[in-house]
Amino acid sequence: MSRVEEFKIKDGGTFPGKVYSKVLLKPVFDDQKAYLFEAMMAVHKAHTTMLSEQQIIKVEEAEKILNAIGEIELLENEELSYSAAYEDLFFLVESKIGHIVGDDLAGKMHIGKSRNDMGEAMYRIVLREHLQNTIDLARNLASTLLSQAEYHVETIMPAHTHTQPAQPTTFGHYLVAIYDGLYRDIERLERARTVVNQSPMGAAAITTTGFQISRERMVDLLDFEGLVENSYDAIGAGDYLLEAAQSLISLMTNIGRWVQEFLRMASKEVGVLRVSDAYVQISSIMPQKRNPVSLEHSRSLASSAVAEGLAVLHMIHNTPFGDINDTEDDLQPHLYKGFEKADRVLKLLNAVMITIEFDKERAHQQARENMITITELADVLARDYDISFRQAHGKAAMVAKSAITLQKELYELPVELVNEWLKDVSLSRADWQAIIDPVVFVERRHITGGPNPNTVREMIAKRKS
Repeated sequence: MSRVEEFKIKDGGTFPGKVYSKVLLKPVFDDQKAYLFEAMMAVHKAHTTMLSEQQIIKVEEAEKILNAIGEIELLENEELSYSAAYEDLFFLVESKIGHIVGDDLAGKMHIGKSRNDMGEAMYRIVLREHLQNTIDLARNLASTLLSQAEYHVETIMPAHTHTQPAQPTTFGHYLVAIYDGLYRDIERLERARTVVNQSPMGAAAITTTGFQISRERMVDLLDFEGLVENSYDAIGAGDYLLEAAQSLISLMTNIGRWVQEFLRMASKEVGVLRVSDAYVQISSIMPQKRNPVSLEHSRSLASSAVAEGLAVLHMIHNTPFGDINDTEDDLQPHLYKGFEKADRVLKLLNAVMITIEFDKERAHQQARENMITITELADVLARDYDISFRQAHGKAAMVAKSAITLQKELYELPVELVNEWLKDVSLSRADWQAIIDPVVFVERRHITGGPNPNTVREMIAKRKS
């Protein structure tokens, strides 16, 4: 008994042909039907229209083909099911059109067209829609962030560096920073959409065709922004997939970082952020719990979307430059699923941000603690007491260490004690009160980009315009 016959017996007689159909062709077919069917019909209609306009096929032939395509579009889902008689959705659709208009006429709609350029066009059509949906949702979130920033331009809070309390800022200043990062990601998505939204049609297999088709007309008919001019480039390059994946990865990675920060702020220990009751869950056993699961799900889905994008990068890496399956049916669902997950994140976070509450009093108190206004002592000594900044920095550090020894906050120290530590400097009571006040700290930082409320208002107005 041969090895092949042994495998046939072990596999219940399904080896090798049925295995290939079951584990590869049918899943690919199902993905094509789920994601690409509408785009395929659009390409067929546009190409048929162009062939007619170029007088490559007769007007009445084009009308029959277009009517048949319209009938196929109306078929119920179960009427477009996988059959081993057809390798993929492309051939099944051609067969069904052939049943309506005859195989000879159905074959004419493929003049000057290949599965290669049609497949690339379909991928680009579907991907540009995913990109646009994500762009629109990201803009909604950006607008919500800006509205919340405007409301909180005077809401004092501690800023952190290296996860440690650093200096006072405002929640508005912080949200504008998040907005700016999101806006850059929106710009990346828009650039990716432009790269994606270029027509490969007319490249045919890889070297165009001898028929006098109009590639430029296909750009118009399929609402592309331009043409991938070189036919080899149109079929062989996968950089539009990389561009889309990288913009997805950047968006979700950056969002995941500030979601992580929001989870810290929403913790009971920090307690400055309160997620609406609509977006928390209770514990099955602990009655006191308010779990901010909406933020947790956002972080988890963002990570999952990043993973989908990374899968695209890995699948293209070190593949030949040309028509190859690595960039096609097995890869495409990773992008679609990645953007679908990103959309869920954006919708959820927009709802959370609209309804979120911020504890201004608690955040203000935290901005008074951990001596995070001490930088202002160094600045005052350098600016108003004619001490070099390096020396002023050293004196401020000495005051901080002394306060730590006494286990006191700066606002608990009398100016007389501070002057004893400074020795050759005598701060006025007004200067010391200003130094320990986080509101004053923020107000004095009014240069471009600083947290001063009026400066932040100017930033918001500029972004709104």
